[in-house]
Amino acid sequence: MNRVYVCSCFGITDKQVKEHAAAGACTPRQIASATKAGTDCGSCVRTIQGLLGRGACPRRELLEKGDGAAVLAAGSRLAPAVTAAAAAAVVTAGPGSGPALAEAA
Repeated sequence: MNRVYVCSCFGITDKQVKEHAAAGACTPRQIASATKAGTDCGSCVRTIQGLLGRGACPRRELLEKGDGAAVLAAGSRLAPAVTAAAAAAVVTAGPGSGPALAEAA
């Protein structure tokens, strides 16, 4: 089976992006939190958006309801190395807070 690299900066494949999406990541920023894809040159962000599609996003729905604690709990399953404080910073930073991800927001 051939590997299709989505992010050449960090060696992230389409399979890895799809696995994280199946685990609950539904935005390029959430994929970046789990894999670093999209955080260096940013050229893969549009490809990641295409792989994620426009389906329902349970984490976004929780944020809109104001249930940030549930979003943080879901985030810990995606990227265990990310601390709750770091995840809170990502949640509260809002769109356009990262250099490479700003164009995708």
